[in-house]
Amino acid sequence: MKGSVIAAGRRHSLGLCGDGTVLAAGAGTAGECRVDGWGGVVAVAAGNVHTAPNTGRSHSVGVCADGTVVATGWSGAGQCDVGSWRGVTQVAAGWRRTLGLVGDGTVLAAGRAQDGAGEVGDWREMVGLACGDWHSVGLRADGTAVAVGNNSRGQCAVDRWRGIAAVAAGCLHTVGLTDEGRVLAVGDGSAGACDVGTWRDLVAVSAGSHHTVGVTATGRVVAAGSNDFGQCDVVGWHGIVAVAAGSTHTVGLRADGTAVAAGNNEQGQCDITGWTAIRRPD
Repeated sequence: MKGSVIAAGRRHSLGLCGDGTVLAAGAGTAGECRVDGWGGVVAVAAGNVHTAPNTGRSHSVGVCADGTVVATGWSGAGQCDVGSWRGVTQVAAGWRRTLGLVGDGTVLAAGRAQDGAGEVGDWREMVGLACGDWHSVGLRADGTAVAVGNNSRGQCAVDRWRGIAAVAAGCLHTVGLTDEGRVLAVGDGSAGACDVGTWRDLVAVSAGSHHTVGVTATGRVVAAGSNDFGQCDVVGWHGIVAVAAGSTHTVGLRADGTAVAAGNNEQGQCDITGWTAIRRPD
């Protein structure tokens, strides 16, 4: 079962331990950090949204080994109404929205119906998911991609992509990692988050609100886009096996199971230096 072992949201971070428990750091004012009772979790996702006065609340989602899903935090649009889901292998979380990938390649959606980002009922043969603020992206088994929702900056223009191994979605941009380790990007490039054309030998990517982060095959980290809070100050990181880009912060997982963070720590979302035994990605 593939899925995220670390996640970064609007103002919180999640880490999945090897024993199936989940750690959380950040404000948690909407309950998004109430994960103490979770167990048997195999993947996590954090609701992410650009930083603005009206976007302060978020939610957290976890996939359990038995294919059920747990969620906590803000559920104003029903984005945490996932208790009836079964057979789920991956989850993605956006603003007021949760997506779940079922083992048969179909996709479930809960939450905000506006913008069309939840219109995934006809998706088939999916192997990966990503949620932006107002758009959703799916990765098919044949290496192609599909996107629905707000396309105001061309962030859904992924229909020509081929040979894709992973997808990520930010506020107004979408990123795709190819089988060859190169990175494609569409959408709003005003902050530089789409300036990834020279990246090579990548094994993982993540998209924050206005920045993009990637892990190289040698365990180094590259970043592009907005660095207003230092969220792209990752050049000194090494031995990294996974990254998660939040709204204005970035989290990295080291091979030894410890974590590192950079960027906005106003709500304590970067206070993860005590995390140990975080599970390695599949």
